Amino acid sequence: MNIAYIRVSTVDQNEDRQIKAMKKENIEKYFTEKVSAKDAKRPKLLEMIEFAREGDVIIIKDFSRLARSTQDLLNIVKQLDDKGVKLKSLKENLDTNTSTGKLMLTMIGAINEFERANMLERQREGIAIAKAKGLYKGRKQVERPDNWEEVYPRWKTRELTAEKAMGLLNLKRNTFYKFVKEVSK
Repeated sequence: MNIAYIRVSTVDQNEDRQIKAMKKENIEKYFTEKVSAKDAKRPKLLEMIEFAREGDVIIIKDFSRLARSTQDLLNIVKQLDDKGVKLKSLKENLDTNTSTGKLMLTMIGAINEFERANMLERQREGIAIAKAKGLYKGRKQVERPDNWEEVYPRWKTRELTAEKAMGLLNLKRNTFYKFVKEVSK
C-alpha cells in the first residue's frame, strides 16, 4: 500500500502543495496534520506508523515534513525499517533501505536541522534589532471573548469542563488560564 504523510507546521498553512506532489504516486491512504515537527510524538505520525504494514511504502514530500532533528528522523526511519516499511521522499529521491540511502538520509537530516537552527538564530537577531529600534511589539494580545461573562461562571461552578469552556470561548489552554488568573485577582 502507498501511504502519504503530509504535514504543515500551523493551521494557517496550506498542505495543497504536498498533496499535489502526491497525485502521481497512487496513494491509497493519507495521513495529514497541521502541527510543528519539534516533537516526534505527533498524533497522525504515530497513527501512520502503527497503521503501516510490512511491504507498505510511506511517501513524503521531503524529509523536513517527517522530522526537524536528525535524531528524530533516524528514529522514525528505524521504526519503519523494523516493520519492513519503505520510505520514499519525493524531493530527495532516496531509498532508505540501502547503506548509501541511510548515509544520505543522515546527511540530509543534519543539513535540515542546521538550516532550521540558522533560521531561528536569524529570527532572534531580527527581533533583537527590532526591539532595539522600538519596532517589535511582540505577539498581538488576545482579547477576552464577548461570551466570557457567560461561560466563565459556568466553568467556575463546574457546570462545564475546562475543555468545553475553552471550546465555547475558542481559546487555547494557556490563554484561557491567563484570563482565569486575571479574573481571580
